[in-house]
Amino acid sequence: MTALDAIELNCADVTAALTAMRKSGKLHAGHASWAESAVLCYLRARETTEAERRALGRPETRAVRAQWTEIRGRETSDRRGATRYERTAWGRRYESADGTERELWLLSVNSVKEDRPAAEIAEAAAVAAAGIPAQAGFQDIYRPVPGSTRRPDRIRIIGVGCGSGDHAVLADWDFAEAQRQFELHAKPVLGRVVEGDRLNPGSSCTRCEGLVGCELPRRVPGLLGVPGPRRPRKRRSVSATDLRTHARCPAQFHLTRVLHLSSGKAESEAIRRGRAVDHWLNEQHGEGGCRDVPLPDALPRLSEDEQQAALSMLAQHQRACPLDGLRTGETVRVQERLSAYDPELDVVLIADPDLLYTRSGGWIWHETKTAAHRPWEGQELMAAHPQLAFAVLMMSAGVPGGDPRRSLIELEVLYEDGARCEEVDPGDPDTQAAARRIIAGLAGPWAVDETYAPATGDHCSGCEAAAHCAAGRSYLEAR
Repeated sequence: MTALDAIELNCADVTAALTAMRKSGKLHAGHASWAESAVLCYLRARETTEAERRALGRPETRAVRAQWTEIRGRETSDRRGATRYERTAWGRRYESADGTERELWLLSVNSVKEDRPAAEIAEAAAVAAAGIPAQAGFQDIYRPVPGSTRRPDRIRIIGVGCGSGDHAVLADWDFAEAQRQFELHAKPVLGRVVEGDRLNPGSSCTRCEGLVGCELPRRVPGLLGVPGPRRPRKRRSVSATDLRTHARCPAQFHLTRVLHLSSGKAESEAIRRGRAVDHWLNEQHGEGGCRDVPLPDALPRLSEDEQQAALSMLAQHQRACPLDGLRTGETVRVQERLSAYDPELDVVLIADPDLLYTRSGGWIWHETKTAAHRPWEGQELMAAHPQLAFAVLMMSAGVPGGDPRRSLIELEVLYEDGARCEEVDPGDPDTQAAARRIIAGLAGPWAVDETYAPATGDHCSGCEAAAHCAAGRSYLEAR
């Protein structure tokens, strides 16, 4: 965004802007590589859409510096105690020279985000339609600044994928239609947002100024069992998958888990199969047990050759679905987000069990995995599956709660020709000690890492960030 601001708002040369970005020293080398590619992809998308506008006889647009802000003030406080409401829409802003048309571009990291809710698009259009140029200082309200305040006749919302450069028109409405769409889709959602007071702890806690005084997530000092960094860091979140990825390659962790950069390469058969199996199980478990549910003829997004293995795995699960025979009144949660907070490290721990359900006063944490082959039996279970060790630490710390003597962690591994289920007691002292050892071993290097250097190896061949990792590409070329 800084490079695009220099190019579009300050008339900087593209090459000069990209050079300044690379030399700033603020970016990981892989991040800089992606950002350079993203800037070029974005500018090509802009050129294409401007050419399309000219072909349609519509005025060309230019970048707008100020933030469009819809501001509503009151003489007295409303029932929420508010006297002022401000609505903004993040993105890149453009308008025609005469102010008759405005465009708001919504950016996503890789490809165009195709599942944006209607309310999000409607709210973006409403702000673009009615917002006035404004800027806000640190911890200050938005204040009007010079710029066009003319009400536009036409508003377009454009989605663009910075990694690929693909783009799509999400809305192309006149002012009245933008207002109608807002009333229909966005206004009810905004109402629920400002009325809502339910705590929803998770990774967003890392950006919350109220975390220190909030009752959630549960405080567990020293949960990761490692000392903090020598100098202050921004609050972070971490999961078992994050730690496992960092242990494999710090650069891969930073680029894929923190920055969510991806090459867009096709997923492997194992990943596609696992995702399809998980999706079907989640849908069925959300309605209850799946033992008596007829299997589908085919699962979506799998090739014909991949169907048999996936359907066989579902059949293996159905023979021993953990929800089969569960008593009425027990609680079942699918992909429930759990969190805890380690104030010593200033880190929010995140876990998403595949299945979480109560049984006789305790919680059962159930993980389901798919595999083509049985594992090497010599490796310790929690070392092979660090998410189990992570679960032990969470449950021994009281997350999600319940009677710890009746709580259990289950790992179900599905194969095409069978299944196995392992049980882990989170209340067993020896198990807790082993879990602390495993997680501390993974978390120690992660907690103090500030450079995220690449660690090359065979995993480079399947890395989603390989396109932006010079060390990884060199390793693959030399292999």
